[in-house]
Amino acid sequence: MQSLWMLFASFMFAAMGVCVKLASGLYSTSEIVMYRGVVGITILSCMIWFQGGTLRTRFAMGHLWRGVVGVVSLWMWFYAIAKLPLATAMTLNYMAPIWIAVWLFTHGWWHKRKGVEWPLTVAIFMSFVGVTLLLQPAFHANLLFDALIALGSSVLSAMAYMQVRKLGLAGEPEYRVVYFFSVMNLLAGAGGHVAEAGGGPVVWHSLNNTYGFLLLLGIGLCATAAQMAMTRAYRVGKTLVVANLQYTGIVFSSVWGVLVFSDTFDWHSWLGIGIILASGMAATFYNTRNTDKGAAIAKTDPIASEV
Repeated sequence: MQSLWMLFASFMFAAMGVCVKLASGLYSTSEIVMYRGVVGITILSCMIWFQGGTLRTRFAMGHLWRGVVGVVSLWMWFYAIAKLPLATAMTLNYMAPIWIAVWLFTHGWWHKRKGVEWPLTVAIFMSFVGVTLLLQPAFHANLLFDALIALGSSVLSAMAYMQVRKLGLAGEPEYRVVYFFSVMNLLAGAGGHVAEAGGGPVVWHSLNNTYGFLLLLGIGLCATAAQMAMTRAYRVGKTLVVANLQYTGIVFSSVWGVLVFSDTFDWHSWLGIGIILASGMAATFYNTRNTDKGAAIAKTDPIASEV
């Protein structure tokens, strides 16, 4: 039952996507990233204070690298959510585990540790078939650039996730990783919004709009709750179950998209989403069950034994 924390996390990430898409009509992407950081810092500061935690760290450069890669990925993802159907943007972002599988496959092949791992190869190949199908409608709707932005965000998300695992294995507590990432959100979002002014007057959209304020608050609350639930799921749940439950986020975002935004998809999109979902689960299953350090994942996630 503890693994169901990931189900809650996936639901909250999808809800965050809804709030981001609605807020994009009132605020710039940079502003949304910034306010997401403000809410995260506020919540985590209270948690750290009540729990008697500390922000002192020995891995400043590790946090900086995770923050830079992560915030660029987040910015690209929020941008894509504003431009694409919610399910499309979410699904392309969920390609991150596939990119990790590609990295692991390439790394093993380069060092000739083992022969061709056909199950993993097939999963990776089929995921790109799914991406091709999913991009077909975007190509015809002149949204290919936006779709490629979402795909690019998944590449950077995979890099950020592997860095998070390195920090975790080095003994860095999760709250500290999330806190410094929230700080980077604040700084990058504010800096990005100023840069977008191009030297002219910087216009900040008002927070007096109750609807907009609640959307920004919802983004921060949903994101923070999702991250905490995901962390708990990996700590106390069954690794393989948790890792695959994350893909329910695709299902949730599809439902949200249809109900809230009246999104419609042709057979290319639905088939592409289904293939990516199945391929991601297959790659996760294979990496979890067939690593050289498989015993290590009993108390962590599928990537931990590899990075």
